[in-house]
Amino acid sequence: MSTGADTKVTGRDICNDSHLNMAQGESSKKGFCSVRHGLAFILQLCNFSVYTQQMNLSIAITAMVNGTTAPSQPNASTERPPTGSQDHWNVTLRELKAVAPAYDWTPEIQGILLSSLSYGSFLAPIPTGYVAGVFGAKYVVGVGLLISSVLTLFIPLAADAGVALVIVLRVIQGVAQVMVLTGQYSIWVKWAPPLERSQLTTLAGSGSMLGTFVVLLVGGLLCQTMGWPYVFYIFGGIGCACCLVWFPLVYDDPGTHPFISTAEKSHIVCSLAQEDCVPGWSLPIKAMIKSLPLWAIVVSYFCEYWLFSTIMAYTPTYISSVLQANVRDSGLLSALPFVVGCVCIILGGLLADFLLSRKLLRLITIRKLFTAVGVLVSSGILLPLPWVRSSLSTTMAFLVLSAAFSSLCEAGALVNFLDIAPRYAGFLKGLLQVFAHISGAIAPTAAGFFISQDSEFGWRNVFFLAAVIDIFGLVIYLIFGRAEVQDWAKEQMLSHL
Repeated sequence: MSTGADTKVTGRDICNDSHLNMAQGESSKKGFCSVRHGLAFILQLCNFSVYTQQMNLSIAITAMVNGTTAPSQPNASTERPPTGSQDHWNVTLRELKAVAPAYDWTPEIQGILLSSLSYGSFLAPIPTGYVAGVFGAKYVVGVGLLISSVLTLFIPLAADAGVALVIVLRVIQGVAQVMVLTGQYSIWVKWAPPLERSQLTTLAGSGSMLGTFVVLLVGGLLCQTMGWPYVFYIFGGIGCACCLVWFPLVYDDPGTHPFISTAEKSHIVCSLAQEDCVPGWSLPIKAMIKSLPLWAIVVSYFCEYWLFSTIMAYTPTYISSVLQANVRDSGLLSALPFVVGCVCIILGGLLADFLLSRKLLRLITIRKLFTAVGVLVSSGILLPLPWVRSSLSTTMAFLVLSAAFSSLCEAGALVNFLDIAPRYAGFLKGLLQVFAHISGAIAPTAAGFFISQDSEFGWRNVFFLAAVIDIFGLVIYLIFGRAEVQDWAKEQMLSHL
């Protein structure tokens, strides 16, 4: 114990001299040219690649199957393309099917395929955090991205071999992608100065929405012009290329990086030396289990990701089958809600910080208000979708508004775990991802079941169930949600003094 204390004091003494001031001054001038910002951009590319690989099947499946719904689909959209355009599309589609096979997958099978990515994922987040701490996040993230990218390249071959092989590859992919999405948080423990942590992590995380937007925007066009297999070949190849950048340029800590300047290295090390937050591996498990505020966040994660997983997996299918849009237009239209959601996530965070900094509202009030508005408005907008499907513009307006308001939850319940136990943020993030993946595994499968049972009322049941579950999570969170640091988190801090 005395050794750790002496080391900490020595580090502070070193960082209080004039060399620290010089290092900080030079580092601040570098801005986005610094190595740590370069690391954030590389992680942004990794997140971009992972999310394109998560979403590629959602857009490609509309071209991979002979039909996405049962044959009897009434009330087709009245705002479809002219007959000549549709005839041209039918000819193009027949030409593509000559080189890109189509499969007789029922809606139940499609639901299983879309959700199979989450079947093994819920087991991986917590072990991934531990392995990243022992072996370093560089290899955990890099190996995960490489496995996911290589398996993406083999999806077209697996589809020819049978549904079972596609499911197996998708399950392994899900575990590999969790290695990337969870393991990367261990990197910032040693690379992100406290005053730049939000900036760096936000920059890296923005790749997720960007990847979803791009694959939906480009995926439909690729399916129409080159054939659906190229959706997997291109985005799998991008992931492999990203690995060629990741392994030689990324290091677990500044001390081992060969290209970092002395000034920037001193700035990072000295900034982190001022913190007394030492990662604690002994967890107050019993206190966590009894914590109602923590359970409120867990339930909110499960319920909100049920709606998110359904929309993420089935938006292209809904636009293609119900609105009778072709594969290209389906991708373009499906991208709109996600790009709007990306912008609104940033704006929602800025608004929440503004309300808190000006002391207009208490922190818990902000969390609950943003969650309530996000859940109620987004769920309420989705419920009437089956009744407005005759209008393409109205349907798209509803989908975009739903995505815009649901993004407010990112500044509400979805970030609340940082308020109640910042010391255990990494562990809790992994725990919450487990429940998010469980929800992601169940929701698309349930949606596929409803759609296969009744082609006319199936979508209505899908949206109604998602809204009910989302509102249930909101009620639990409004009752038991808290924003102050919990006693079981404070006690562990005191025990290390």
